[in-house]
Formats: sequence, structure tokens, C-alpha cells
Amino acid sequence: MKTLSNKIFLIIFTLTIIISACNRNAVNNKLTKLKDTTTMNMVKHTDEEWKKLLTPAQYYITRERGTERPFSGKYTKTFDDGTYYCVCCGYELFDGESKFESSCGWPSFCDIINSDHIKIVDDYSFNMYRKEVRCARCDAHLGHVFEDGPKPTGIRFCINSEALKFVPKK
Repeated sequence: MKTLSNKIFLIIFTLTIIISACNRNAVNNKLTKLKDTTTMNMVKHTDEEWKKLLTPAQYYITRERGTERPFSGKYTKTFDDGTYYCVCCGYELFDGESKFESSCGWPSFCDIINSDHIKIVDDYSFNMYRKEVRCARCDAHLGHVFEDGPKPTGIRFCINSEALKFVPKK
């Protein structure tokens, strides 16, 4: 009996690794237009300075790579015309026109304003593979990107409300 359960575990574990590798390749292919912008003029502060500039929730999400509870963010149901900026450094990230209802619990965008304004980093936390979205100027954790968005991009930038500042169009 123990041998059978070990074999089942091995099969499930192997399938998980294969599926993770397939997902990683598919996301990489769709995000080839996004660049690693490590040479740009970065905004840097010490942890103590960030703590003074941000609320505790903003600090936890953007500096400690946290997340807000699903459906709790202030921008989850906001669909007004305007622009979303990085809460840490004010970098322009998403246009309100690219925001869509994904029912995932976080603000979702199908496109970015400028590919130089974000960077994508491999994230292996919680024993899974994802693509983390960070601000290219201040390295703030914004959320994750997935390949299940609407056409024409097929991309879903799943972003924490606490990482954003929305300015409505006048």
C-alpha cells in the first residue's frame, strides 16, 4: 500500500513540474515585448524611508511582496477613465481603458502604458511558478501577470490596489 501511494505521489509531482514548465514557456513567449530595464534612473530609499512614505498596507505589498485579500482593494470595481500610477514613485503604469472585469478579486489590466515602466521577474514562491510584475523605477511589487486575459493581448496583469494610485481623467 505504501509503495502505491509513493508511486502516485511521484506521478503527481512529475506532472506538476511538467505543467509548471509549460506555463512558464507560454508566459515567456507572450511577454517578449517587456524589457528588463535595470539601467534606468531608479528611485531608491531605505526601508525606514519607505515606511515613512507609505501606509503599512502599501509597504507590506510593494516592499515585502505581499498581497491584499481578494475583492478588498479600492480599485477592484473602479472602471473610470484615467491613469494608474505606482504608489511608491509615481511612475505611469496602466491606462483605465485597459482595465477589465476578470472576477479574480484584484484590478486587472490587459495592457501596459509603456513596456519600459515595468519589469517581469520569475517568482517561485508558494511552490509554484508565476511572473511577478514590478515597477521598473522603484522595484515595487505590483502583482503578477497571467496569460488568460482578453484579446487582443491575451494577458492579465493582476495588480494590487495598494500598489496603485489612480488619477481620473479630467
